[in-house]
This record gives sequence, structure tokens and C-alpha cells, in this order.
Amino acid sequence: MAGRDTVRASGRAVRLSRPDKSLFGVGGVTKRELAEHYQAVAEPMLRHLRGRPLALQRFPDGIEDPEGGFYVKNRPSYAPDWVRSVTVPSSRDADKEMITCDDAATLVWLADQAAITLHPWLSRRGALTTPDRLILDLDPAADDFPAVRRTAYDVREVLEDLGLVGYVMTTGSRGLHVVAPIRPEIDAGQARDLAHVIAELVARRRPAELTTLVRKQRRGDRLFIDYLRNGHAQLAVAPYSVRPLPDAPVATPLAWEELDAVESARTWTVRTFGERAGLDPWHDLPRRARSPRRAVERLDVG
Repeated sequence: MAGRDTVRASGRAVRLSRPDKSLFGVGGVTKRELAEHYQAVAEPMLRHLRGRPLALQRFPDGIEDPEGGFYVKNRPSYAPDWVRSVTVPSSRDADKEMITCDDAATLVWLADQAAITLHPWLSRRGALTTPDRLILDLDPAADDFPAVRRTAYDVREVLEDLGLVGYVMTTGSRGLHVVAPIRPEIDAGQARDLAHVIAELVARRRPAELTTLVRKQRRGDRLFIDYLRNGHAQLAVAPYSVRPLPDAPVATPLAWEELDAVESARTWTVRTFGERAGLDPWHDLPRRARSPRRAVERLDVG
């Protein structure tokens, strides 16, 4: 810390406006606590953020504001010049600049903007059309975490059958994400198609419990295996990101060996996350990227 109203990160003293303002209701996590959380998890979190276009979910008046939060996808004009960005081409409108979070100081500045949740693209600067990971979002119809846990193991098995490696993360809400690092060999449309097939293979194992149907009315009480986050410019909550829910739960990367002991997607919060500060279950994720083309070939053979 560099002072009561500042947090020191990446060699910068980043000033916080109204640091003691609660963003999560009376007695809830303050802006200072949010900034200190992002400072504490910066090293592992930045490995998943650097170079990726970023959408910010901001709540300047806190999560209980009846007007709600809002998304910011363009780089704000008031962003400091040391906050980096990337030009994102558009086929419909003019190209736009989106923030990239490349250092800890930017994470702290985003906290000062009450950007509670960070949503990066699945691709990076220099290869924006070719994602380097697949994500399956396991979304239960009710708050049924045991069902989510069972499905995560099914997803891992299907990924392994295709030569891919799965990593698991609580979303901080109700479900889990299973993430597969891939080499940037295919475009976002192909990645979405591959994720869709994987989701279908998982759903076929227990069709009475699992579905890939997009329309909620048709799902009933089945768990939705959401593959849609793999399309172009789609977003997924970042590892270590805070969610705009009571107690400020954190999207938490896990080792598979931990999963059986986890009872909720909201197990860790900003105020309890310190117990995991020295852990990085996904440290080897970039090195375990596999070829999505080979995975598609295995599907064709099957």
C-alpha cells in the first residue's frame, strides 16, 4: 500500500476514489477490498487476461443500485495512457478500441472504476479470430451443485477422449466452467462448432438430466451445457474475477482433486480468498494446449 487512498501495483501508485465505499451492500466488500483482491491475485490472473479484449461489468453505485450495472466494451476516453488497448475490427461498424488488462496497475484501476467483473475474449492480440481455449459453462436449472460436479467429470472424460485437456473453475455464481486450452488453429465459428459437438456428446450420456437446448422453456429442470461462449467476440468470466452477488464470490480455478470437497460455486469470496492466495492450480494451462484440428479428426474417425 502506498497510502490510504492508493494501492501500489506494477510500480505505480494507483489512486482510489472513495476507497471505503461499499459496493456490495451495507457492511459489504468495499472498493478498497476489491482493489486489494485484484492486486493479490494479479500474477495468476494476468496470465489469463494479457492481450485479450476485455468487457467490464461496472457497478459505480454498488450491486444494490436499482438501476443495475452496465457493460463497457469500448476503451473509455478517461482511461490513463498507460492502460493498454487493442483495435477490434468490425464488419458492421467502425473498428473500436477495447481495453486489455496487461499489468496489475490496470487491474487496480479497473477496481477503482467499480468494474467488479471482468469478461475477456477467448483470443488474444495478434490472433483475434483464432481462440486459444474452449469453454463449456455448466449452468444448472436450480442451485444443484452436485449435478454440476458430476457433469464436469463427464466433460473432462469427453475432452480426454478427443485428446484435449480440461481445467475446472467455479464461476462464483451457480456452476462450473470447464476450460480446454487449444492451439490457435481454427476460427471462432469452428471453435463454437467443436464445443457444440463436445456438449452434445456429454448430454447424450444422461439425456434426462443434461441438455444443449438454448431456449430455457425447452430445458425443463435439466442442466444446460452452454457452448455458446465460444463464438466470435463472446465473453466468459475471467479466472479470479469477482461476481456482482452478495458476499462478493470469486470465480476460482481448481485442481480436479479438490472438486469433490467443493460444495458451492460461491465457496470463495473476496474476504475468504486469502486462504488460496498462494495456490495456482492452472499454472501449467498454457503449456497443455492441444490441437483442435486433431480433436476434429478424432470426431470424424469416430
